[in-house]
Amino acid sequence: MARKVTIRDVAAEAGVSVTTVSHVLNRFSGARVSDETRERVETAARRLGYAANGLARGLRLQRSQTLGLLGDEIATTPYAGRIILGAQETASARGWLLILLTTGNDPQVEEREIRALAQHRVDGVLYATMYHRRVEVPAQLRSMPLVLLDAASDDPTIPSVVPDEFGGGHAAVRHLVEHGHRRIGFVTNVDDIPATHLRLEGYRAALREAGIDHRPDLVVAETTDARGGYRAATALLDRPDRPTALFCFNDRLAMGAYRAAAELGLRIPDDLSIVGFDNQELIAEGLYPGLTTVALPHYEMGAWAVSTMIALVEGDAAPGEVPPVTMPCPLIERGSVAAL
Repeated sequence: MARKVTIRDVAAEAGVSVTTVSHVLNRFSGARVSDETRERVETAARRLGYAANGLARGLRLQRSQTLGLLGDEIATTPYAGRIILGAQETASARGWLLILLTTGNDPQVEEREIRALAQHRVDGVLYATMYHRRVEVPAQLRSMPLVLLDAASDDPTIPSVVPDEFGGGHAAVRHLVEHGHRRIGFVTNVDDIPATHLRLEGYRAALREAGIDHRPDLVVAETTDARGGYRAATALLDRPDRPTALFCFNDRLAMGAYRAAAELGLRIPDDLSIVGFDNQELIAEGLYPGLTTVALPHYEMGAWAVSTMIALVEGDAAPGEVPPVTMPCPLIERGSVAAL
């Protein structure tokens, strides 16, 4: 059996003291180590296959190197699961552990799970929501490091990250305008949430920038599912001056719009172009032709939240110094848009 590589082996390989190796690999903030020495130590550790003992480091600094991700229904939401993946992979890459708890929107369950996280002495909590919304932060969470994930609050000292709903709506409609469309309908959502208002604002702004008058009669609000999309799209398309393109609040509404177009004898994208939102891949890639849509940056938001939390715990950032982040929503082009 091969002998286990020790910190003394790394020190000998790098030509430095054991103390210097410990300071470099454990990222001791008070150590005076030159960049050249730091690089030499890290290179030696990689060459020998040595990993610092994160548990011992955590005990010395009185940290558990464990974070809690507390969500409402996030674990049961297919596309929002990428939030968990982004958070998990980022934590793992830094040598941290992530504990996932789901409240099911039950205040009593939430209170119990917050107590459980405190008992497990987590170093911080990521408070996540299934969709972008404003939240009232539970009082019990204010005594520990906190980052809001896919959520925002009225407290500017709490770091938060949300998707750029306005920018995503703007990008979707601009894409249609760039393909020559000027009569663009919007199949939107009836719920009073930030995404509903901000995506509508993005739609209006893109029309305005293109010199196209906003027509309220081309905006139809429905329940946010395929049946709602079918009803809204039918109302917009079964008229003499029908739109040549539709922007749909989400991919489920777009799926209903596909059905409405088929029943009216309209081919996508030859007769009608459609852009969705969310990039829910089971829908966007399953439709024919594939749905051009706007992606929510779930993975990136989860990764940012963990990186920010670790910076807070390790003292590299202070809560009041981390401004709220609005993360870009990229357009994913498939086959549902054609030039007019």
